[in-house]
Amino acid sequence: MAGMTEPVRVLIVDDDALVRAGLTMMLDGSDGIVVVGEADDGDQVPAALDTRVTDVVLMDVRMPRVNGIAATRRVRARRNPPEVIVLTTFDTDENVLRALRAGASGFLLKDSPPAEIAEAVRTVAAGDPILSPGITRRLMDRAATDATAYDRARTALAALSTREHEVAVALGEGKSNAEIAGELFVSVATVKAHITHILTKLGLGNRTQVALLVHDAGLC
Repeated sequence: MAGMTEPVRVLIVDDDALVRAGLTMMLDGSDGIVVVGEADDGDQVPAALDTRVTDVVLMDVRMPRVNGIAATRRVRARRNPPEVIVLTTFDTDENVLRALRAGASGFLLKDSPPAEIAEAVRTVAAGDPILSPGITRRLMDRAATDATAYDRARTALAALSTREHEVAVALGEGKSNAEIAGELFVSVATVKAHITHILTKLGLGNRTQVALLVHDAGLC
């Protein structure tokens, strides 16, 4: 993750050259962000990450050889992986939910305003997911209607302590570490420690996956 005074280093992955060029031009002109590379398909991502220190990957969903879901899963399986923001053209793209489950920290529509995309990059680089858009809420609510997913989520969350459960539900509500700390009257460092314990107990890779589990359990 980029430090406080270091720029957020971004890798752009999209099979459309015009999209890549547009995102590069936009983000390189944003304060505190630098584009360190581009890839035109998911199969090029591992090599790109091997040669470039990267904090955030902007990942297209639909690519001809290796799609964004498989590529996201591979990225998040790496040692000290960068965060992933999934880019999609349509808010009804069912693959977005699968990408979130693969470890993406959130997603954006490709036609989002430049300032919104830049802010999303900074947000996930700081460790917070992009969970606020109504699109994400609809996708996660739909997942909660799956009875099997509901039972599995309830069973998994039962392994948490009472305080860890409270933190997990707060993550499902899209709250930041500071907001959770204020509600529970603890320090941000304590919240971070609880999140680390939650991820370990549940065998998950990031807080977005915890949020999805909470929604599967019908707790938000």
